[in-house]
Amino acid sequence: MLKATEKIWHNGQLIRWDEAKIHVLSHVVSYGSSVFEGLRCYETANGPAIFRAPEHARRLLDSGRIYRMEIPYSIEQLTQAMVETIRANQLRSCYIRPIAIRGYGDVGVLPFSNPIETYIAVWEWGKYLGEEALAQGVDVCISSWTRIAPNTLPALAKAGANYMNSQLIRMEAAKNGYAEGIALDNNGFVSEGSGENIFVIRDGKVHTPPLGASVLPGITRDSIITLVRQLGLPLVETIIPREMLYIADEVFFCGTAAEVTPIRSVDRVQIGEGRRGPITERIQHRFFEIVQGKAKDEFGWLTPVSGVTEPQPVGA
Repeated sequence: MLKATEKIWHNGQLIRWDEAKIHVLSHVVSYGSSVFEGLRCYETANGPAIFRAPEHARRLLDSGRIYRMEIPYSIEQLTQAMVETIRANQLRSCYIRPIAIRGYGDVGVLPFSNPIETYIAVWEWGKYLGEEALAQGVDVCISSWTRIAPNTLPALAKAGANYMNSQLIRMEAAKNGYAEGIALDNNGFVSEGSGENIFVIRDGKVHTPPLGASVLPGITRDSIITLVRQLGLPLVETIIPREMLYIADEVFFCGTAAEVTPIRSVDRVQIGEGRRGPITERIQHRFFEIVQGKAKDEFGWLTPVSGVTEPQPVGA
């Protein structure tokens, strides 16, 4: 369950958490007309820092543009709003949810007369697939649900409606005893998880599906590609047949929620040693040392959040 915080940012103003409400007949409720982001603020030795805030803000605006939603804020304004919201809630680490929705107005499918409402909420949130999954890995399955085809819903947009497909994938996996599902694209090649991009390692090469395989252009995906190249590992963006998962040396998910989570089995077929592999561990270690401020932020990925006080010791 969500752990409520004090303030949510709404159209340029901070409002109380309980005041962030919409009408049941808002356009978004009937038609899923929203675009959103998910990103993390990490606690570092120098205070809280948001991971790749401008890039997430840009993708929010890109998603809005694809769906003809005019979000009236710049990348800089949205980034500053994230900082302001975290500071107002005095959080040292948190999940951040910027979202733009079509609000109350017309109830028809044509949405142009409905206002655009923009919110940013923050709250404490742990590891999406569990803390132990970072080392032990997770068991996943190939979903019977195919990812959205490119001429149906635009996969490059992070839109609320797209996640009905993700829910089907996730629910099916959970009901069948798996931590997550992997969807294939409409051509039968590996696409992504319900909310994660995927990387496959074989013979020292790191493979990941291209954007044309109905994958979301993940910010964490882009970060992992950068780190793989920095580590001197060969990176190949290519279509991946389903069966390549079964014979891979290592497979891992990445994303804001999943961060870097190894996959230990697919359809009950063990991957490698059945736990985190050595290349995944190297990538994971490099990722966490940057986001947690333990290494130099040489890519400029962290946006510091000033004004958050140190927690007081119990009994102080």
